[in-house]
Amino acid sequence: MLPLEGLTVIAVEQAVAAPFCSSRLADAGAHVIKVERPEGDFARGYDAAAKGQSSYFVWLNRGKDSMVIDLATKDGRASLEELIAGADVLLQNLKPGSMDKLGFSRERLRKDYPKLIMCTISGYGDTGPYADRKAYDLLIQAESGLASITGGPEGASRVGMSIVDVATGATAHASILEALIGRDRTGQGADIRISMFDVMADWLTVPLLNAEDGKPPKRIGLAHPSIAPYGVFRSKDGKEILISIQSEREWKKLCAEVLGQPALPDDPRFANMVERVRNRAATDQIVGDSFGKLAREELLAKLAAADIAFAEVNSMTDLATHPHLRRIEVDTPNGKVSYPAPAAIVVGEDRHYGRVPAIGERTKRS
Repeated sequence: MLPLEGLTVIAVEQAVAAPFCSSRLADAGAHVIKVERPEGDFARGYDAAAKGQSSYFVWLNRGKDSMVIDLATKDGRASLEELIAGADVLLQNLKPGSMDKLGFSRERLRKDYPKLIMCTISGYGDTGPYADRKAYDLLIQAESGLASITGGPEGASRVGMSIVDVATGATAHASILEALIGRDRTGQGADIRISMFDVMADWLTVPLLNAEDGKPPKRIGLAHPSIAPYGVFRSKDGKEILISIQSEREWKKLCAEVLGQPALPDDPRFANMVERVRNRAATDQIVGDSFGKLAREELLAKLAAADIAFAEVNSMTDLATHPHLRRIEVDTPNGKVSYPAPAAIVVGEDRHYGRVPAIGERTKRS
């Protein structure tokens, strides 16, 4: 028996953040009913990379039932009310105020269904000067300052995946699980409200505190502002290798066993982390010159033997064939699709990942 079997989740959801959350609840056994407008979740049309279907939708909607409800109609609203009356969790990320206008205010639902756990995802929350703004992943990356510390010196950059949406969905998932535990103890539901901006502000605490201390982070690509050497260097055959030296012990081993310069730590310019950061250009030049004399295989072997932390700078093509990648296979309306497995491994528990539904398709149960 999966941990959330027997629980019903009504997900009035679209796009990425809420579907990320509800997909994880479905993975754990919850019966997730995805409420879609007649034309379907607009994320169904984001791309056609998964056998002609949206990669986003295939990733984030496995194991759910799809129920088409036109909430603009009286019958549609009555259908949603019936679903909520039998649910444990109501998750929604419609435009702020939409559910209220339809007659589903959280205050009313809290009164009528005291055991219901409600989770509302929005861009900026319910109050404040930006509460009515539209908010999407990249907009929050920019507004929160995340883009300002991402990329290289040439300019701010988007993180290369929907990090705000995923972070928000993960926060909602954790909050709902906390509320379920709380309900077991008290018998009471919860009214959870999560804003994308708040999630990213929380995640950005370290660079924010440094900025407030007069040391705003600089964009330095795949380098580290306070550690050296920590960055990308090329092998003789052009492969990019990222190394991270966290301690003086590691620095000495790198110098002796990889660079072939055991006396280098005695040079005052490279004697400790503070000096290496101050002399970053010279430090990186020495490491780069040494790495450039070794072919990839020899360089990786030396780094591994010296127990140096390193990684290859891979592409998505490289990830697709990576020897460490775990995959799952899910059924979709257009056939099976394989993609990366969820990160959590529960020892002794075999997980089955349900089918991705077509619009209006009931896939888990009648």
